[in-house]
Amino acid sequence: MKIAEITSYLETIAPPSLQEQYDNAGLITGNAIDECTGIICSLDATEEVVKEAIEKKCNLIVAHHPIVFRGLKKINGKDYVERTVITAIKNDIAIYAIHTNLDNVLQGVNGKIAALLGLQNISALSPRENILKKLFTFVPPDKAEQVRNAIFSAGAGYIGNYSECSFNSEGIGTFKAGAGTHPYAGKIGERHHENEVRIEVIFPAWIEASVIRAMKASHPYEEVAYDIVPLTNEHPSVGSGIIGELPEAVDETEFLEKVKEVFKVPVVRHTRFLKKPVRKVAVCGGAGSFLVPKALASGTDIYITADMKYHEFFDANDLMVIADVGHFESEQFTIDLLKEVLEQKFPNFAVLKTRVKTNPVKYFI
Repeated sequence: MKIAEITSYLETIAPPSLQEQYDNAGLITGNAIDECTGIICSLDATEEVVKEAIEKKCNLIVAHHPIVFRGLKKINGKDYVERTVITAIKNDIAIYAIHTNLDNVLQGVNGKIAALLGLQNISALSPRENILKKLFTFVPPDKAEQVRNAIFSAGAGYIGNYSECSFNSEGIGTFKAGAGTHPYAGKIGERHHENEVRIEVIFPAWIEASVIRAMKASHPYEEVAYDIVPLTNEHPSVGSGIIGELPEAVDETEFLEKVKEVFKVPVVRHTRFLKKPVRKVAVCGGAGSFLVPKALASGTDIYITADMKYHEFFDANDLMVIADVGHFESEQFTIDLLKEVLEQKFPNFAVLKTRVKTNPVKYFI
C-alpha cells in the first residue's frame, strides 16, 4: 500500500481545506508514492517518535501536531524540530500531520472528547460559514432519479443528520443542437423544448469536483447545464469546539471529578463554582481561550479546554465555569482516534500507537 492511499483516506475524514490559515497539516517529510511498511500514531512527531518508528519498521508517522509550523531557513540540527526532520529524512520516515482540520470536524478531536464525557446532541461550538455550496442541474424526468442517486453517492445532499436532501421542480428547457453534436432529444439545427426537472442540492466545498464528476457521468445530456452557487450558511458539523448536553444534570464537583478521571489528571485549574447544576458542556482540545465568548453566548455551564492564561479566566464573568485540563491531556485521545479510523479502513495493516510520552509538561506533586 502506498503512503498516498493512507493520507488520501485521512483527508476524506479531515479535508485539508478545513485547516486554519496558520497551520501546516499534510505530508511534511517523505514521499507519498513510497510503499508503507507500517504506521505509528502520535500526538507529536518528535525525534524520539521517529526513532521508535525506525525500530518498529514503520515508515509513516501520523501525528496531530505538525513538527514544522514555520519555514525552516537552515536545517543543521540546532533544535528539536531540525533534529527530527533530519532523522526522518535520513531514514525515509514520512511524517503526516492532521491538525486543525481534524479539530474542525465533528467526529474529530473534540468529538472524541465529547464521547468520553458522555455528551449528547453535539454540534460545533463555532460553526464555519462560507463552506457550503449549492448545485442546480436540469434533467429529463425519466433520468432525474439516476442523477440524484449519483449526486447523493458523491456526498451531496446532507443537512445535519438528514441525507439525500434535494429540491425538485419541473419546467421546460430549450436548446438548439449545433453541427457535430449528438443531442439526447430533438434535431440538429432546430430549437427543441424539453420537459425537465431542476434538481437542487447542497454540498461542502471540498467535494465539489467529485459531485460534478458524478453528475456528469450519470447525466444523459452531451452538454450538462448546471450552476454552482456559494452559500454563507453555517455548517453545523464543521467548526471549532463542540457543545453538547449531559444525559442528566450533575453537580459541579461531581462533574469535575469525572473530568479528572477521564483526562487522567491530578488537578484541574478552574474558575469558581457557581453552585448550579451542569447540563450544557463545551469542549475544545488544545488552546481554546479564543472560544470563551462563543461558549458564554451558547449558555454553557462548563467549558473544558487548555492553555488558559491568568487574565483569561476572568472572562468567565461568573456566567460559566472554565476548566483547564492541560494541552497534552486534552488532546491525548487523538492518538486513539487516529488508530481507530485507520484500523477501520485498513484492518489488515500494522497501525500502532506510540509508546513515547511526548508531553513536555511535568507535574511535581
